[in-house]
Amino acid sequence: MFLPTMEAVHATSAFELIVSPVRDEIELSRAIAAAGRQQSGGLIALPDSFLNSRHEMIVALTAKQHLPAIYSVSEFTRSGGLIAYGIERADLFRRSASYVDRILKGEKAADLAVQQPSKFELVINLKTAKTLGLTVPDKLLAIADEVIE
Repeated sequence: MFLPTMEAVHATSAFELIVSPVRDEIELSRAIAAAGRQQSGGLIALPDSFLNSRHEMIVALTAKQHLPAIYSVSEFTRSGGLIAYGIERADLFRRSASYVDRILKGEKAADLAVQQPSKFELVINLKTAKTLGLTVPDKLLAIADEVIE
């Protein structure tokens, strides 16, 4: 879902898109090291349970490579990552609980409407930006849901 969108944007932009699917921690380490060797490289970690469960490892590897990265889950940023933009997971879990309640009260799951996330959060880590030598624009800071200083 996310990759085709990124590829479409890539087709109309000047940046090089290198897709690096990973299946284990060795491939993950190699992919981040390769991204770090790219001049003006960066990393976009797409939403994925494998990646999310290794957020501390990924943040440490990107820091070692001095690599700016954006993530889809705020835990990355709270662990030292640069920026996270994605669904507000607490809201999603609350909404899921209401569906569980309805099912337990007898409604059929197949009859419940599929819901799209409606709340998103932007978290910026200024400490990491400073370490990377980056200046975060004031306009971006103004719209952030959380700024880590």
